[in-house]
Order: sequence, then C-alpha cells, then structure tokens
Amino acid sequence: MRLKERRLKVNKPRLRKKGRGANKEVPIPAYEAMQQDATGRRMLQILLNGVSTRRYRDVIAEMADTVGVSKSTVSREAIEASEAALQQLMERRFDEVDLLIIYIDGMKFQDQCVLAAVGVDVQGRKHVLGLREGATENAEAAKDLLQHLVDHGVDPSRRRLFVIDGSKALRTAINAVFGAETPVQRCRNHKLRNVLGRLPRHQQAQTASLMRAAWKMNQKDGMAKFRQIAGWLEQDDPDAAAALLEGLEECFTINRLDIPPSLHRCLATSNIVDNPHSGVRDRTRRVCRWRTGMAARWSAAAFLEIEKSFRKIMGYRDLWALKAILDGLQPATRQAVA
Repeated sequence: MRLKERRLKVNKPRLRKKGRGANKEVPIPAYEAMQQDATGRRMLQILLNGVSTRRYRDVIAEMADTVGVSKSTVSREAIEASEAALQQLMERRFDEVDLLIIYIDGMKFQDQCVLAAVGVDVQGRKHVLGLREGATENAEAAKDLLQHLVDHGVDPSRRRLFVIDGSKALRTAINAVFGAETPVQRCRNHKLRNVLGRLPRHQQAQTASLMRAAWKMNQKDGMAKFRQIAGWLEQDDPDAAAALLEGLEECFTINRLDIPPSLHRCLATSNIVDNPHSGVRDRTRRVCRWRTGMAARWSAAAFLEIEKSFRKIMGYRDLWALKAILDGLQPATRQAVA
C-alpha cells in the first residue's frame, strides 16, 4: 500500500466464498482503497513546488528509497499525473456556465508557446477554460483554442467581451470563431509597455500620465487625446507614435460600451489571466529543457492548482450591468472556421 509518498508492506488476509462452485476470492474494500496509487499526483505537486527530480530525496522519506521510488519512477509517474491533469482540464464543459468575459494570453517556454483562456461568469467567478500549445502565438493555435471552447459548450452566438494583449493573431481567431463584431478590449498594460519601451526614459512618465488620463475620458475624447499625443511623438519617436495608434479603437472598447467604472480595473487589462501565468512560471522555474507536449501538461497541472485559490473579480456586483450591455448588442454571427 501507499502512505503519502511511502510504500508500506501490509499483510492482507484472503477471503473466499464457500460453497460448491463459489471458491472465489472476495475483494476487501479497505485494502483496495490502500492500493490506489496517488504517488503520481503527489510527485507532480512536489515538482510544481520547485523541487527537481534530482532532489526528490529531500522531500520523500528516506525509507521510500528502499522500496522502489527511483528518479525514473518519479519522472514517469509525474508525467502520467500531468497528462491526467491536462485531460481533466480539456474535458471540461461550459454548457451551464454563463460566461461574460474571456481573457486570452500566451506564455513562452523556450521555443514553445502555451495559449490559455480564463473566463468570468455573471457571478464574477473565474474558470480556467482551456489551453493550447504551439510553436508561436499564431492564429491557428488561437483558433484551435477558441474552437475547442465552442465544442465544449461556449455558445458563439452569445455576446461576450474578450480581453487580449493586442495580438493580431488572437483578433483574427476571435473574428473567425465568434464573429468580427465581437467586442474586444486590448490590455492597457501591454499598450503602455509597447509605447513606453520605444521612448527615452525622460519622456516615459509624462506620456504614461497622458495615456492614463485619456483612458478616463469617453471614447471620442480619449481617442482624440491619443491622436494628439501621437502627433507630439511623431517627429522624434515615430515608432512610439505608431505603437500608440495601433488598435486604437479597441483600447477604448469599455469606454464605448459605457461599462461601469467599477469594472474598468478588471476589464482594462489581462491581469486576470496574467496573474495565473505568473503562478505557472513560478512553479515551472526549475525546468531547464521543455520537450514537446511538456509545456501544456505542466501548465494544465499548475493552472488546476492555482484555480483552487481563485476569488471573484473586483466589481463583480456590477456584472449585471455588463450582461445587460452585452445582451443589448446585435446577435453574433459565427463565421466559418477554415
């Protein structure tokens, strides 16, 4: 039997049925329960807490080394447990979940990229919706992820707000699966980094203040202020000006929809999915070499652990207003997926 990470030897009595033709062994529920192997899940949990397979003896009782818990066993059982975690995540269905917001962002693992989607329902609860691994954050990988959501109960005719980092590949995928009229809000933190990263240090603070002030205006005035800022930057920093104006309308989607300010902090950025990403990176920081499929498995296992501590989003009491706004938009028309 197993006790946590340990294997223990137990003397099990054998019971048989009496009577003619009934000489069969009777299973004993208590001993069957003892034989259930949770070592893989425990090993994966330990690895996700930053312990490498080479140092497993530091966290597994010494006695375990004498009963066959080798490095290869740790690796094999952790792989099996992470595969089970990925399967569990990707088999989820959302037919009964009224999702209002879907956040999508990608994580890089050397030459691999894992796209992850986190949804928020009308009560403000967060749900890890799925993930997809690819060589890059390209449109096909994003389209596969979104089509997976549709196949698992996310109705494409229901209007939702998507929050993304500004990737053109993600926007193309949303258009293809959920329709070109789907409201999309670009992450303002990503926009700030893209613009300020192209400016000299002495101009960054002032530009950031002007951008943040513009985001507090209505859509028309805010976009006019952005164009004014771009005009100031154009002569000396044309790349920064171009980055400022790129995807301009989608930077003001929540302003255009007149969504309550109490929700802006959560809807204006992709932090809802970025924060779990940070947890994934923290749990996988000791991995030195990523093999094919490994990033998706580890990400799924980490997401399932992080999800246990999810809380409702800030301003969730006003999500009824967002629902009313989205319900008032024209019905989405799903386009054919190539």
